[in-house]
Amino acid sequence: MSDLIITVPAEFAGQRADKFICENTDLSRSFAVTLLESGDCLINGVPCKKNYKLKDGDILRLSIPDTEEPDILPENIPLNIVYEDSDLLVVNKPKGMVVHPAPGHYTGTLVNALMFHCKDSLSGINGIIRPGIVHRIDKDTSGLLIVAKNDNAHNGLAAQIKSHSFTRRYEAVVLGGIRENGTVNAPLSRHKTDRKKMAVTPDGREAITHYEIIENYGKYTHLRLTLETGRTHQIRVHLSYIGHPVAGDPVYGDGKPKWLEGQCLHAREIGFTHPITGKELFFTSPLPEYFEKMLKNISRGYNEL
Repeated sequence: MSDLIITVPAEFAGQRADKFICENTDLSRSFAVTLLESGDCLINGVPCKKNYKLKDGDILRLSIPDTEEPDILPENIPLNIVYEDSDLLVVNKPKGMVVHPAPGHYTGTLVNALMFHCKDSLSGINGIIRPGIVHRIDKDTSGLLIVAKNDNAHNGLAAQIKSHSFTRRYEAVVLGGIRENGTVNAPLSRHKTDRKKMAVTPDGREAITHYEIIENYGKYTHLRLTLETGRTHQIRVHLSYIGHPVAGDPVYGDGKPKWLEGQCLHAREIGFTHPITGKELFFTSPLPEYFEKMLKNISRGYNEL
């Protein structure tokens, strides 16, 4: 059992306790409710209900039970595999699929599907929660992802990512008209008050995103983005930072068209040197239906949010 103590900042006064805990820790809202209902979350030393409205300066003490590694089970979930050999595979992940298990998402993930498909042939470097996962993309981002089947392949791929010799290009539709290609060079770290978010901070880790205009539609721009680094939420935070958030981004955006489900961001291209054979590999994923629909709508001038 470990204790987490949080003092409520003034800007969160009036927010429900369960929502505040969810947004300012790594805990899910349902787990926050469990802590509140079981008396394992005290506010100013006394138990309270999940809908308690917080006050400036309230002190929360959360008693969090020690976690046990859950059993991650194989699941027969169809995979769109664009390449596979004895060392690795490249998967085209659909929007809405979580990459690896986490609290609240222990089933239905890419890892569950990979365990069924690959059996025991997945690298173990990242432990039982993330077998084979060398890099990840967000739940609501679609596109290409590489999976390592053994530790040698995993180490070789990780070294390429670290040395920036690993090509990753995305496409996105963003809010607003962008007139010139450019680069965002802005360090990223965890948000100071919302631990589920990332933010541009002076003391963050180096993060560089290059963007190129494919088409400017006035109220929206279709971009090609190349990652020089691969930080959590990098593209989404960088585009929001320059005033052009990804269309449909529920965290860093300003809203979304009623006809767009989720954020319009797709991992389009991936290129790397095979870590075992040394062969240069490059793969492209077609734009998914939701993305094509977005482009068709904005090209027709349907720009209402």
